[in-house]
Amino acid sequence: MIRHNYKNLKIWQLSIQIANDISDILLDFPKHERYDLSSQISRCSISIPSNISEGSARTDKSFSHFIDISLGSSFELNTQLIIAKHRKYINDTTFNLLEIKIEEFQRMTMSFQNNLK
Repeated sequence: MIRHNYKNLKIWQLSIQIANDISDILLDFPKHERYDLSSQISRCSISIPSNISEGSARTDKSFSHFIDISLGSSFELNTQLIIAKHRKYINDTTFNLLEIKIEEFQRMTMSFQNNLK
C-alpha cells in the first residue's frame, strides 16, 4: 500500500497557504464575530489541510473520502467568505484573492482525487 507524504503534496501546501491567509484576515474581524463567523471560518480553513494530512496515512479509497471532506470544507469556506464580504468584514480585493486560491485548490484537488487508484 502506498502512503502519501502530505507535506510534499501541492494541494496540502496550497491549503496551508489558504489557512494562513485566513488567520491573517481574521485579525481584523469585529470582536463580536469572534465566536460566530470568525470561529466558523477559522475551523473550516484548518479542516482543509488537516483532512488531507489525516487521509494521507490511509488507503487510497479512504484517502479519497478525506479529500471529499477537504473539498467540502473549501466550498463551505468560500460561502463564509461571501457572507464576510457582504458584511464588509473583507474588501473585494481580499475576497477575490482568496477566492482565486480556493478555486485553484479545488481544481487541483479534484484532479488529484481522480488520479487516486
